[in-house]
Amino acid sequence: MENVSPAVSVPTSTPQRLESLDVYRGLTMLLLAFTVPNWGWQEPIAHAHPWLRPVMDQFEHVAWRGLTLWDMIQPSFMFMVGVSLPYSYASRKRRGASDAELWRHAAVRALLLVLLGIFLRSVGRDETHWTLEDVVSQIGLAYLPLFWLATRTPRVQVIAIVAILVVSWLLFALWPVPTNAPNVVAHFTGFWSHWNENVGPGVAIDRWLLNLPPRSAPFVINNGGYYTLNFLPSLATMALGLLAGQTLKRDRTAQAKLLWHFGWGTVLIGIGVALDLSGVCPLVKKNWTPSFALASGGLCLWILGALYGLIDVAGVRRWAWPAGVVGRNPLAMYVMTWTLASWVLMNLTTHLGADAFAVFGETFTLLVGNLAVGLVLWLICWWMDRNKVYLRV
Repeated sequence: MENVSPAVSVPTSTPQRLESLDVYRGLTMLLLAFTVPNWGWQEPIAHAHPWLRPVMDQFEHVAWRGLTLWDMIQPSFMFMVGVSLPYSYASRKRRGASDAELWRHAAVRALLLVLLGIFLRSVGRDETHWTLEDVVSQIGLAYLPLFWLATRTPRVQVIAIVAILVVSWLLFALWPVPTNAPNVVAHFTGFWSHWNENVGPGVAIDRWLLNLPPRSAPFVINNGGYYTLNFLPSLATMALGLLAGQTLKRDRTAQAKLLWHFGWGTVLIGIGVALDLSGVCPLVKKNWTPSFALASGGLCLWILGALYGLIDVAGVRRWAWPAGVVGRNPLAMYVMTWTLASWVLMNLTTHLGADAFAVFGETFTLLVGNLAVGLVLWLICWWMDRNKVYLRV
C-alpha cells in the first residue's frame, strides 16, 4: 500500500468522474431504500418459502457475530467517503482553496454530519434523541482525523490503520469484564466475553457522554448494541477507502489498479476471518471489531474493484444508470429514506387501497410496498439529477 501517491497531489488536468463510485453509492442507497419502509418484509417470505431463509437473512443485521449483505451498508458508506476525499480535495485545490479554507470546510462538514445524524434519529420522537451511532454522525466524528490523514503519505496512512485497529482491540481486550452487570447480553464466554453486548469502554463512554445533553430519562444503553466509540475503528475503514481513492486517482494502468484492489481485498478478508476463527477477535459489526473492519473493508475493495473494472475500464455502464442517478445524490436519498419513506408508503396505501401491494399474494405484500416506495424516491432523485439539483454538506 505504501507506493500510492498522497491525496494532496493535485493534477493539472480535470480528472474524469469515477462512475463506478457513483454506482457503488447508488446500489448501496437503493438497497436501503427498498428495504427500510416496511421493515420485517423478510419474515413472511421466509415463513412461506423456508428454502429462501438464507437469502432473506442477508437483508437483516446478523444478531451479533458474523456478516450479511445488510451489514455491508454502513462499511460501504464509510469506505466511499474515504474514496471520494482525494477527488474532492483536488477539486477544491484546483479552484484555488487555501489549506485554511479546506480545513474550515472539513470542520463545518464534520459538525453538520453529526447534527444531521442526531436529527434523523430524532424524527418521530417527542424530544431530541441524543445519539451518535447513526452512520452519518459516525462519519462526522471521524471526518477530521480522516482529512488529516489525507494530507499525510500513504505510509503514515497504513501505520494509522494498523494503530487504530490495535488500539481498538486493546481497549476491549484489557477492559475488565463485569460480573452480574445489568443489561449485559452474553453472546460469548471466556476471552470473547470482552466483546459481549453492553460490555466494555463503548457503553461506559456513552453512559457519560450521552447523559451530558438534556434528556427526559438517563441514557443507559443503546438497544442495538452500538456505541459512539465505533467511529474509532470505522476510521480505519474510511482510511482504507482513502488509500483506494488515491490508487484510482493515480496515473497507473487499469490492470495495476484492479490487481491492487483485488489483491489487498483478499489479504484483508483473509486476516479478518483468521482473527475470528483463531479466537483473537470476534467478527462483530455492532461494535466494529478490528476483524470486522478488515473483512468488510476487504469486501469493499472487491466491490469497488469489480465496478471499476466493469464500468470505468470495460465501459459496460448502461445497466448501472438507475444506480448512478442515486449515487450522484446519495445524501438526498438517505435523508428521504428516513424522513419521507413512511409518509410515501402511507399515502400510496391511502390512494391506491389497502390491497394495492397484494398483487403477488399476502406473502409479498410488504416487499411490493417497499419496492413502490423505493421507486417513488428514485423518481425524485432522477428529477433532481436531471435538473442538476444535488444535496451536499
